[in-house]
Amino acid sequence: MRPRATKRSHRLPRGLGAKLFLSHFLVFLVAVLTLLIVVLAIAPIIFRRAFEPAPLLGGLDDTLTQAFEQTLLYSLLAAGVVATVAAALASLLISRRLVEPLRYVFAATSRIASGRYGERVPVREADELGELSQSFNAMARALEEAERRRMEVISDVSHELRTPLSTLQGYVEGLAEGVVEPSQETWKLLYAEFERLGRLVDDLRRLSRAEAGQLDLSMAPMSPAEAVRLAVGGMLPLFDEKGVELNSAVSEDLPSVLADVDRVVQVLSNLLSNALRHTPDGGRVVVKAEVSSDEVTFEVMDTGMGIAPEHLERVFERFYRVDKSRSRGEARGGSGVGLAISRALVEAMGGRIRVESSGLGEGATFVFTLPVSHPKS
Repeated sequence: MRPRATKRSHRLPRGLGAKLFLSHFLVFLVAVLTLLIVVLAIAPIIFRRAFEPAPLLGGLDDTLTQAFEQTLLYSLLAAGVVATVAAALASLLISRRLVEPLRYVFAATSRIASGRYGERVPVREADELGELSQSFNAMARALEEAERRRMEVISDVSHELRTPLSTLQGYVEGLAEGVVEPSQETWKLLYAEFERLGRLVDDLRRLSRAEAGQLDLSMAPMSPAEAVRLAVGGMLPLFDEKGVELNSAVSEDLPSVLADVDRVVQVLSNLLSNALRHTPDGGRVVVKAEVSSDEVTFEVMDTGMGIAPEHLERVFERFYRVDKSRSRGEARGGSGVGLAISRALVEAMGGRIRVESSGLGEGATFVFTLPVSHPKS
């Protein structure tokens, strides 16, 4: 049974174009054969009935009938041959027309599989095949963007790791060769660099889990005022140390929001840390929260260095720096993924986040929203 099935499968057309051609051609042949049978069966009957009232032609009835049948048969056969050739050519053109976009998609798919993510296919028709081509191009653009971001992440991570690793390597070599004295300050510096590496690794892990939707969120009604109080209380000593004023203006009457209180505090702490890093001594940071429609809006406003318009769209990207001259190796330098983590957390809790700034030197305002928790009826 198996060899017979294999032999049969080789006889069938494998390509979609051949199948379309065969299907169109078979439909046409059935139509032609039906036409021949019906005409040959009905035409002589109609012809005889048409001459029955004419008695003078009675002797010529058989001869005329035979002549009519032969003429009709030969005419239909000639017309059938011509129509068959025309149908074959039309079926071939139609099948090629239908299969051509699929061949483009197949070829482009093979090239994308080999790593050439810039491949696109032409969109020539406004039908299902055109929609397929558009969807393929959208997928190709998404893959190209994902590959670009992957390369950027690898480059950014290697760049961020290079500075602390170089510092550690230099001090360890100095200690081994006796050039650097093993003092208390040296050990503190080495420990600080190890902590920095640990924070970077932890932040990257959190960001990866957040963007993949793998965070464990304890969603429950929570008080916006309580979240702001916890975040401000935790950051206040750092603000006092730098000499930056930190205030909060949140009403206790705000409705509860449906969120994870620990994650909300984490977002607020990240935004406050970012504001502290970019606000000079003597500056001021204010945290606000107010209700609008079915959501509560949180705002973190600072009087810091501000953000130029061309940077507003990218501040939430991982490792993106508005001020290229600042180093993350500074005392209060961040890991570069705090804002990216904040965006992922807010979106995971059903909210939105954005940044507003009038320009350099005008300060910045980070705004995020969370949905109001409606009590179940």
